[in-house]
Amino acid sequence: MSDVPITFEGMPIMNALMSGLGTDHVALLTSRVRSQGADSVEATSPLTGESLPPVPRSTAGDVAAAIDSARAAQRGWAATPVRERAAVLLRLHDIVLSEQTDILDLIQLESGKARRGAFEEIADVAQVARHYGIRGPKYLRTRAVRGMVPVITSARVVAKPVGVVGVISPWNYPLTLALADVLPALVAGNAVVLKPDEHTSLSALWALDALVRAGLPEGVVEVVVGGASVGEALVAGVDHVVFTGATATGRTIAAQAGERLIGATLELGGKNPMYVAADANIAAAVRGALNACFANAGQLCMSIERLVLHRDIAAEFLAAFVPAVKGLKVGAGLDYSADVGSLTTSGQLERVIAHVDDAITLGARVMAGGVQRTDIGPFFYAPTVLADLPADALCAREETFGPVVSVTEVASDDEAIAVMNDTVYGLNASIWTARPERAARVLAGRVQAGTVNINDGYMGGWAAVAAPMGGFKDSGLGRRHGYEIIDAVTQPQTIAIQRGAAWGVSLDTLFELPDGKGQALLTGALKVLRTVRQA
Repeated sequence: MSDVPITFEGMPIMNALMSGLGTDHVALLTSRVRSQGADSVEATSPLTGESLPPVPRSTAGDVAAAIDSARAAQRGWAATPVRERAAVLLRLHDIVLSEQTDILDLIQLESGKARRGAFEEIADVAQVARHYGIRGPKYLRTRAVRGMVPVITSARVVAKPVGVVGVISPWNYPLTLALADVLPALVAGNAVVLKPDEHTSLSALWALDALVRAGLPEGVVEVVVGGASVGEALVAGVDHVVFTGATATGRTIAAQAGERLIGATLELGGKNPMYVAADANIAAAVRGALNACFANAGQLCMSIERLVLHRDIAAEFLAAFVPAVKGLKVGAGLDYSADVGSLTTSGQLERVIAHVDDAITLGARVMAGGVQRTDIGPFFYAPTVLADLPADALCAREETFGPVVSVTEVASDDEAIAVMNDTVYGLNASIWTARPERAARVLAGRVQAGTVNINDGYMGGWAAVAAPMGGFKDSGLGRRHGYEIIDAVTQPQTIAIQRGAAWGVSLDTLFELPDGKGQALLTGALKVLRTVRQA
């Protein structure tokens, strides 16, 4: 890499960041980390390798203090009417949209992604905030349910916050995944301790600052920054944990949560397939595949890593797809000029290189890409298409999490389903066809994945915020989005009432009648309820 830093509009990257947010604002953001020590995290921008502002590093003791502080603040927050809690989310929606230029710059500088990918995060956070700001009170409404005997007995179910929710978010979507699970936890009356990845903690701190400016009381969300020891301390003290990341780490967190008998929501790895059926619109499928495979440089949990092509259209599809991949613009600008940005970390670059080199060594054919783009920046890698991939290649079985996709041809829909399911993962899948209703009715249910997108790569499933999102098999446990995440971060409390007690009639008194008369009455009542189909 050149000794001369890459600049944006004539400014070094640090100056670009400071001119957008301002030095005082950056200092305020970093001051929000719960840390009593002098140690700090020295992250660099993947776009250029330049240093980003240092962020204080937390210790296990800091985590314990953050949990205690959040637990104290949670009592007042839970007592706040739910519509007032929801109003904070709606104000956050407005802040994110109105201040998007600053946070877009920050997301790009921290993660290296192209600006259009960064804007996905703006749009996503806005819609998640809107959804729970509007639907949250409805999700949390007390439910009346039937008792055993109509009129005499009844029950209601109240959703109670679990207390303090721990959220461990990754580096690939530093704003979206910092807030996607925090917002429903907050509207449900919980406090949150958030541990963002060390590489992208500034974006998460901006999110916390925006929440406070939207009206969230100080202390309801705490941020801690650090490595595995900080994560372990977090899981050891919270009342529910939400984790997005690698399957191996998810297993460890699940085991730790199980020991404590707390809930865990885990979105883990994927080896996501996209099937292009014989009747698919090729031009549309090519456009969809470009985005599904290479959005965020492939660093997306729902990203497509396996193209499954019906042999009747495979040649036509590849004739259009491969040149389009080669034509994607890879770049580092803080604007909308690039199609594909950088990988975020050196470790991720090393993984991508190892997977591609292993595939080539084993006989795979490179149809596009296959090279690092050091001419642009330290962690850039060209969008890559591999054919003739051996079954024992690393990127045939393991999640690559980069701009690499393999191609497999099949002779039928049945064979396509078998290939799609031939993995330990089951997060996302995509089917392209001229008959979407048939695909939804006949094919989708046979795919072993938590989300199946038809004539779409991943956006439809992810953007349907009212629908649960998560994985089958090794791809996770529990769901985010929809009512399901609200259910995960609340505890149902049943309150049962016997109204007949005031009249001297209750279930207890029926059982006390002599000679089995009460049992006879209940038997008759149960038969009547069965006859009238009363549940």
